[in-house]
Amino acid sequence: MTSILTNGNAMAALSTLRSISSNMEDTQNRISSGLRVGSASDNAAYWSIATTMRSDNMALSAVQDALGLGAAKVDTAYAGMESAIEVVKEIKAKLVAATEDGVDKGKIQEEINQLKDQLTSIASAASFSGENWLQANANGSVTKSVVASFVRDDKGNVSVKKVDYALNGGNVLFDTSGGNLGILDKTYNVSQKSVTVSVNTDGVASEHTVAAYSVDDLIAQNATFTTNTVAGKTTQLADVGGTFYVKIDENNWVEAMDVTGTGQEAVHDEGGVYYGVDTGAGPATAVAAPSSIANINIVGMSSTALDALISGVDAALTDMTSAAADLGSIGMRIDMQEEFVKKLSESIDKGIGRLVDADMNEESTRLKALQTQQQLAIQALSIANSDSQNVLSLFR
Repeated sequence: MTSILTNGNAMAALSTLRSISSNMEDTQNRISSGLRVGSASDNAAYWSIATTMRSDNMALSAVQDALGLGAAKVDTAYAGMESAIEVVKEIKAKLVAATEDGVDKGKIQEEINQLKDQLTSIASAASFSGENWLQANANGSVTKSVVASFVRDDKGNVSVKKVDYALNGGNVLFDTSGGNLGILDKTYNVSQKSVTVSVNTDGVASEHTVAAYSVDDLIAQNATFTTNTVAGKTTQLADVGGTFYVKIDENNWVEAMDVTGTGQEAVHDEGGVYYGVDTGAGPATAVAAPSSIANINIVGMSSTALDALISGVDAALTDMTSAAADLGSIGMRIDMQEEFVKKLSESIDKGIGRLVDADMNEESTRLKALQTQQQLAIQALSIANSDSQNVLSLFR
């Protein structure tokens, strides 16, 4: 049936044209935005995932900035510690030089004073962004943290991971709390000098490690020395307030006891009283150094005290080396984490792209096809509309 009121062909052609125009609008939006999923209405699941991951990527960008800041702090502390180690090495060398007979300790002390000032300068200057890890509270209650990563677990919970570095007496040069707990302002306990000797008792030899003393040690304690020669063998005995010491080699004296009738081979014969090694006189486990590095003053210091001070400085060097190694390992970890965060961020970008980015080759092809379809639909609508005009010819 032909009707001038209802044109079914035109209505069908118009519906097709509207559908094509809608598809063209979607395709043009994808081409202009570059997104296949630009809003929740396009694909709610993909849009939700992409939005969450974009948020996480922004957090990772902040983590990268924090890692850069943390790396700068660690590098500054490491540079300061490395420089301080070189200065303390110089101080140790000066102290060893001071052990030589006839050396002017006053002149050496002047050099040491300059080195101590340099240590103070290094510790004060090793600051970045207001933080100084070498000159801080060393009571163990302060922990410095560097943001390392932003993590979302499989349950959707988020957390920020950090690299912690606890400041304590083993890695802080100067203690700002006033407790003198820093490496350079604390007094170290050092092991007493010892020597291992072979003691013959009733024909059976056994080794014993005992405390060792130099002649300067004994002189400093106002010792009284006696010498005895028996059968061409000369031995020496020192008396320090009733405690006796025998000389066992060129450099060492050990505590002695009366071994008359004990079966132990005598080292010294003092008028019929025989003295041997006191095997129970083991070295002390902890002898305090005369001062901290920050307060070194060797003028008038005895050789015994100087030896203990050198041991204390060596112990401080061990702590400083360990602290520098810790800082170096943290710096390496931060560098590795920076690289990982960068790669992780790139991976997330790629993942988001796979979900929501438009394939421009595909969209371009689709647009060309839709443009052709649109032209055909317009032509079809034009033909359908002309059907009503053909009715006029029936009434002529």
